[in-house]
Amino acid sequence: MGGILAGIRVVELGQVLAGPFAGAIFADLGADVIKVEKPEGGDDARQMGPAFRHGDALNFHEFNRGKRSVALDLKSPEAVEQLHALLAGADIMLHNLRPGAAEALGIGPEAVCARHPRLIYCAMSAFGHRGPMRLRPGYEPLLQAFGGLSSITGEPGGPPVRMGASVVDQGTGMWTVIGALAMLQHRHATGRGGVVNTSLFETALLWAGQKISAYVNQGKSPERHASGHPNFVPYQAFEAADGPLLVCCGNDRLFAKLAIELGQPGWPADPRFATNRARLQNQEALLPMVAEALAGAPRTVWLERLMRAGVPCAPVNTVPEVLAEPQTEALGMLQPVPGEDFALVGLPVSFDGARPAIARPAPRLGEHNAELLGHPAR
Repeated sequence: MGGILAGIRVVELGQVLAGPFAGAIFADLGADVIKVEKPEGGDDARQMGPAFRHGDALNFHEFNRGKRSVALDLKSPEAVEQLHALLAGADIMLHNLRPGAAEALGIGPEAVCARHPRLIYCAMSAFGHRGPMRLRPGYEPLLQAFGGLSSITGEPGGPPVRMGASVVDQGTGMWTVIGALAMLQHRHATGRGGVVNTSLFETALLWAGQKISAYVNQGKSPERHASGHPNFVPYQAFEAADGPLLVCCGNDRLFAKLAIELGQPGWPADPRFATNRARLQNQEALLPMVAEALAGAPRTVWLERLMRAGVPCAPVNTVPEVLAEPQTEALGMLQPVPGEDFALVGLPVSFDGARPAIARPAPRLGEHNAELLGHPAR
């Protein structure tokens, strides 16, 4: 297997999303990722949704492409020894097992790192590795709620809303990879591995960081702004004649250009709208007038005019619409899966202009037992 991380071996004990996503990143970057699954059913994600290919759900294929699978019952001492045999040749181990489960199996960080001092041990949890909630499990919507993200998402005056993407799970996977790569560099200097701890809660707190900083340092409680922005006006979505359009005036010069295109060249001279701070104070007067003007023509007209004038704007695309965008096709984010008849979204990073390709499809449960352990899956 080629790739920028060729020669790095990762052993993943991942379930559902955060752990498997970290493993998928490593696999797409060229690492040899060995996924260790329980013999009965494997990763729960295999059953999370209708069967898509080979009896497994689409989500499983999404987050487990590029890996090899071995099935091991880690409640068995023999299987734990087989896991240690894999770890002896590995650089990184990662897991998002239920808190306390790794320790109960005898594969917690202290035990594993004592036996494999060069190994980088990545432990992903829900609420973090210390504190009164460290042993509690957790899931994406729960941590979006607990971590404050839901409270800042949605319409003003409306109920808290879960974000449509799994930003906490996938973000934790990203931070785990970043931490592991940082520790890998540290190992180059010291010859020793170590433990990387990440959690859904810490990721959620970071994503809410600007709101948290504003509250801690300025006493400012965050508000929900739908598609808008707390510090810029106008900076939100408006309904054109045939669909929503996002307009972003990040300074007074851009607002003046917008005003001209909307047929209101006098707005910048109005003291209520002359500066961004004035517009923030008077947005209840301004925003309905902007909305009325934009409703008078379809999106294509406004996009052409505003982009020509240099006003940042974009259609609020549906998934089919964004897939039809020429820019999407030009970037080649959709990657074919070798040996399969479907495509998945690739990594959002390129090296020397080339995006890492998906190396292989997601494995069948225990597909590589014979290759890696010397016996077929039992």
